[in-house]
Amino acid sequence: MEAKSKTLAVCSVVGFLGLLSAATGFAAEAKRIRYNQITFPSPSECVYPRTPALGLALTASVSLLMAQIIINVATGCICCRKGPHQSHSSWTIAIICFIVSWFTFVIAFLLLLTGAALNDPHGNENAYFSTSFCYVIRPGVFAGAAALSLSSVVLGILYYLVLSGAAGRNPSTGPGVVAMGEAQFPPPPPPQNDPVFVHEDTYMRRQLT
Repeated sequence: MEAKSKTLAVCSVVGFLGLLSAATGFAAEAKRIRYNQITFPSPSECVYPRTPALGLALTASVSLLMAQIIINVATGCICCRKGPHQSHSSWTIAIICFIVSWFTFVIAFLLLLTGAALNDPHGNENAYFSTSFCYVIRPGVFAGAAALSLSSVVLGILYYLVLSGAAGRNPSTGPGVVAMGEAQFPPPPPPQNDPVFVHEDTYMRRQLT
């Protein structure tokens, strides 16, 4: 019962953080700075407006990072979880989800930080050759990061459930516990002091000699 409560709590917290990261990522996409919002007081100067995209992107990145930390701390070292109680198929699924989850996390986290940096209300910047160097974030970057964030969290929850379910089916072989195999052959019975019967002819022969 305690293990089920822990699993439910971890999945609930991580799921909430994943939804928060995705929601704020999509919101940052809607509030990002667009090219037509930049003003040009002079041919060599661009002025950026202030938008909530910076705060939304930072919130999304922090939520994603917290979700990744929680799911990995709750799971423990996945390399130490392999044991005889885990089937080959479940172990393969857990490894694939673990690798893809980290891959999507890294990409989403970098995209969110890059988008936050480009949506920083940095005021005036020089523009060369008209407006060629007035940088704005490309459309779809925040939306892609939000989708990858949600994918990373879902995959993290999946491999956590796979490993927790395998450990729950055989709690004696959890992390740090070595599974001891049973002996294939029973030990020999202890020696017994049974009485030795001597044939009557042998006894008489020895007595005559």
